[in-house]
Amino acid sequence: MPKNSLAFDFPQDLLDAQATLHETRAGYQEYAKTLPWSAEPMPGWESDKQLHSNYISSKPDSPGYTEEQAAEVRRFQDELRWLSAEVMTHPYWATLNENVVAARMALKHAHEPAEA
Repeated sequence: MPKNSLAFDFPQDLLDAQATLHETRAGYQEYAKTLPWSAEPMPGWESDKQLHSNYISSKPDSPGYTEEQAAEVRRFQDELRWLSAEVMTHPYWATLNENVVAARMALKHAHEPAEA
């Protein structure tokens, strides 16, 4: 059976929850890029030169997260857990007798534009 030959009639609230999950995850990933590398204050470090490479990995000192940053990380994580549970436990899944895995995979890509 071709990869995209199955069509699913997802309810709008499930589509909305999945889209919000994608958006929230993307927002969290962007926010995480602005954070120090360690949530707690940590000294920086530099590794030894690796065999067959001139690369030396290192990290600067990390001041740790501020209270505001830690609160925002918790907010993102709480929202992601709630949205994930909302999608995973939606009553729609109980209506499927087969192709549940295919349906879950299709839902993850339902927000993408259709191929021509």
